[in-house]
Amino acid sequence: MIAKQVSMKVIRKSSATNLIKYITDPQNKSERVDMVSVTNCHQSDPLDAALEIQATQVQNTRAEGDKTYHLVLAFPPGENPEPKILKEIESRICDGLGFSEHQRVSAVHRDTDNLHIHIAINKIHPQDFTIHTPYYDHKILGQLCEKLEEEYGLEKVNHQAKKRGSENRADDMERHSGIESLLSWIKRECLEDIKLAESWNDMHKVLKDNDLEIKLRGNGLIIESSDGVIVKASTVARELSKPKLEERLGSFISSPDHQDQPKKAKRQYQAQPIKTKINTVELYAKYKANKKQVNQSRASEWKRAQARKNRAIKSIKQSGKVKRSAIKLIGKGRLAKKILYSQTSKATKEAIQKVNKKYLYTSKLPTLTDHATLFKG
Repeated sequence: MIAKQVSMKVIRKSSATNLIKYITDPQNKSERVDMVSVTNCHQSDPLDAALEIQATQVQNTRAEGDKTYHLVLAFPPGENPEPKILKEIESRICDGLGFSEHQRVSAVHRDTDNLHIHIAINKIHPQDFTIHTPYYDHKILGQLCEKLEEEYGLEKVNHQAKKRGSENRADDMERHSGIESLLSWIKRECLEDIKLAESWNDMHKVLKDNDLEIKLRGNGLIIESSDGVIVKASTVARELSKPKLEERLGSFISSPDHQDQPKKAKRQYQAQPIKTKINTVELYAKYKANKKQVNQSRASEWKRAQARKNRAIKSIKQSGKVKRSAIKLIGKGRLAKKILYSQTSKATKEAIQKVNKKYLYTSKLPTLTDHATLFKG
């Protein structure tokens, strides 16, 4: 079992409501959401609980960090614990992180090879309104997983981190998208040549042959591809850190400008499917074509919906105008006309609001990319 927190890159975009909507949305898949549970909330419905969690979070005005903790528990392919065990594991993990009294909503997903549980936890205590952020949570999660695997007879997974954070993020991206990262491409194509460089000129030549460039960034070095994709040099290999490279090659020397004599790169990184025993080139091309078609279809539908909305609002306004003209012609007193004008105006505004609400989803076309997770679903 793997337990991992999915953190928000942009805190201001964090929303417990959006996260709960995402993890409980079946997305037109009957097998996606299997079991949803709400804990420590007065409401039993997850969307009502989301509003309750949001109201609790508003009470804390001092916390500047993310107030929602998004946790994913994933099981190896083929492992399918009983619902009772899944609930016990979810509870034990949350208790171990110090969230036993905190509000949360969890959902079991079965739409991938890895059965997994999404848990949206309110970091704000429902009575004290203080924020709780687990310290070194990755170590706590590793220890809890080992203990639970032993108790419930689950398949044992190595929870000792052998990779650094940036390497794990690259692995997560590849596992989620199926696209090879720049980090993996460099290791596969040119890492050995980079290690053999005996001077900064040799280093720049090797990198240029692969359409790459090494640059200073902060206190360290980065390797950048021509299309702007960046990876830390020390993440590619420990011996490529700035201190170790300068110890071997001398003080850092920037890449010389060869604009007068441009040289075509031998290789170039491109976001392509991960190389496997199965040839996925045609499948990936089909995926890109389908994605383009879906985007074009969605854009066309958005324009049609926008046009329908505009026509509906125009019709409402025209109807209101006709009613006001009719009121002007009737032979009633000034006060009576004023009341009728007010009623007409109110009815027109309500009708327009109803139309705007109807087309709200179409106009916004929301996404949840900030809560991109370790696993699909």
